[in-house]
Amino acid sequence: MTDVSTLIESSDTDGLIRRIDGICGARDWDDLVELRDRCLEAVTRGKQLWGVAQFAEYRLALEAPALLAGRVVKEGAGRFALGPLWEVAASTHSWNDLAGHIGDTRLRTLAGHERALRGDGVSPGDIDPLVLEVPIELLPWEPRYAVAAYKSDRADFPEVSVPDLAWVALGEPRGRLEDDDAVEALTALVQPWSEQSNGRVECVAIEGSAPEAIRTLGPRRVRAAQVDLAAAMAAMAWTGASGGAYGRRRGSPVGRMLAWWAVAAVLGLDDIEDASLLGEQAGALRWMLWDPGDQIGGWGFHLAVEDPEDGLAWAVSAADAV
Repeated sequence: MTDVSTLIESSDTDGLIRRIDGICGARDWDDLVELRDRCLEAVTRGKQLWGVAQFAEYRLALEAPALLAGRVVKEGAGRFALGPLWEVAASTHSWNDLAGHIGDTRLRTLAGHERALRGDGVSPGDIDPLVLEVPIELLPWEPRYAVAAYKSDRADFPEVSVPDLAWVALGEPRGRLEDDDAVEALTALVQPWSEQSNGRVECVAIEGSAPEAIRTLGPRRVRAAQVDLAAAMAAMAWTGASGGAYGRRRGSPVGRMLAWWAVAAVLGLDDIEDASLLGEQAGALRWMLWDPGDQIGGWGFHLAVEDPEDGLAWAVSAADAV
């Protein structure tokens, strides 16, 4: 077997990845930490091994005991990993095991929210409430959010269940409203798709109905279905968590927060003072999931929402592809 020094000096990334697989299989975590450190040192000498070092940290976060997993959860670490390392570590370690080993308050809070989404009991006193500014416990009007499944060589991000969509004609477009906070909040759900990847996003606000808002985006007919608040929240949170094809994943708790703020913006709220009331008011809105009928593969997010009381509606269309 080729020794690690030879692999490093020859910048043999394939050989080093195989070595990492062997170390993880043997659960020799100290050896993995040492390999990571030696790769990082080699980077300072011009060796192109930063990807190997990051892969070693990903495997530590995923598979190592909580003591070591927590230590690699730092700002800037794992930038090109399959997901943020706090989410990776929280996907395979309980909150009781992990909490005491993440030194950064913000990242520990994010990991706590991830564990709460997975059903772990996390006390509000264990996290910083200002990091996400949404309750750590799920409210009755929320769905069971989809969470990532990280593996040694891949990650699975289960897609949201979408009801059967039926073709509908959309009528005439309306004039667009300008400077709308809800447009900004809905667009923020897909920011990595458009800013870090190949994605495109368009969002409109109008005086009118949800179908008319979709029509204002351009399509004359689409496939659509009216859904309840929980289904809309699940779709928004999944989108907000995703990085699209090439953008950096933000994680399920961040996606959930962005969904909350999108709902608040649609309701015209500057802050969320009463979470139960927010759900009650949002449940009275008319939510629609739709698609243009011509997208094959890739990432898509198409949502419309109508406030019947105020006579306003919004529609967003976003797509990204490899």
